[in-house]
Amino acid sequence: MNNSKIWLSTPHMGGNEQKYVQEAFDTNWVAPLGPNVVGMEQDLQKYLGNDAVVGALSSGTAAIHLGLILLGVQAGDTVLCQTMTFSASANPILYQGATPVFIDSEWDTWNLCPLTLEKAIICEIAKGNKPKAIIAVHLYGVPYQIEAVRAVADAYQIPILEDSAEALGSSFKGQKCGTFGNIGVLSFNGNKIITTSGGGAIVMPTVALKERAIYFATQSRDAAPHYQHSEIGYNYRMSNICAGIGRGQMEVLDDHVSKRRLMHDFYVTIFKEIPSVTVFTAPNADYFANYWLSAILVDPKKLNGITKETILLALKAENIECRPLWKPMHLQPIFEKYAFYGTTVAEELFENGLCLPSGSNLTNEDRNRIKAAILNIFHQNTEE
Repeated sequence: MNNSKIWLSTPHMGGNEQKYVQEAFDTNWVAPLGPNVVGMEQDLQKYLGNDAVVGALSSGTAAIHLGLILLGVQAGDTVLCQTMTFSASANPILYQGATPVFIDSEWDTWNLCPLTLEKAIICEIAKGNKPKAIIAVHLYGVPYQIEAVRAVADAYQIPILEDSAEALGSSFKGQKCGTFGNIGVLSFNGNKIITTSGGGAIVMPTVALKERAIYFATQSRDAAPHYQHSEIGYNYRMSNICAGIGRGQMEVLDDHVSKRRLMHDFYVTIFKEIPSVTVFTAPNADYFANYWLSAILVDPKKLNGITKETILLALKAENIECRPLWKPMHLQPIFEKYAFYGTTVAEELFENGLCLPSGSNLTNEDRNRIKAAILNIFHQNTEE
């Protein structure tokens, strides 16, 4: 029996990536600019719609950092951030010398809780720290409560930095994720829906804002015949080589989303007959999730002692990778001294949640192995 490693989420090439990369070599556009960069930005703008203006960058983290800069976040400012996320959502707050304040999740989407968000804003304003921005994340490709979060943000006139690093291809009421915030962020890391090896993009409403973002991303070089710099800049532009990979990946984006969604359905079917294991699913038809990663929530109290650790170790023994959910930011050593608003939703998700293999390039043989391994866990438990 084949026992090769089944990974959580690996790059999945479409076939035309090499064509665009070869064009970059043939024309000697091996630099952080060039036709592929322009082409990928145009491809993304067309895909996202809503008059989105896109700047291709070296990473999603760079996009979050530039987003904070464009929103005017400075040292000493307060930024509200979803606690249930990867650290790249929060690290740029510290880059700016600002203060993160973390907000708990809600159970429907596992994302930013609008009620807790408003409580945090009221409390921070009372302290004299009106938040400068809100970082809201579409966790594992499931959109956050778009309308409720926007209503709170607008009520207190606080801009939203929309972290769509995990949500390219997801949408809410037909509108693509990445276009709901005052500024949006995308990621093309190697494990994402599509990849440029490493890379990301910032999504903005105007060309003028893009020009400002690209200015910062190219070392803030002033318009002068010599190298002159009046502001701090960064080396954040995407290379033409990486953008070539991205252009090929854009051609298969919808297919990759479809296959990730089929993996989600695959797990729904497996766990349908297993009590107290819930597959993370968008709450209703308004939400279209790319299901970048399929995740489950385990209730060990109703499973005769089976925990997430039981499942993780059993799958590991079969050479199948799975991982815990993101550890909430307010529980991380680097962030634990900062304020947190909420209850225990994010903590419970972390304690009992797992991400399962979700790649768009998984085979039927892979799925058969995953299914057999999962069913064996629960079959053994019922026999005992």
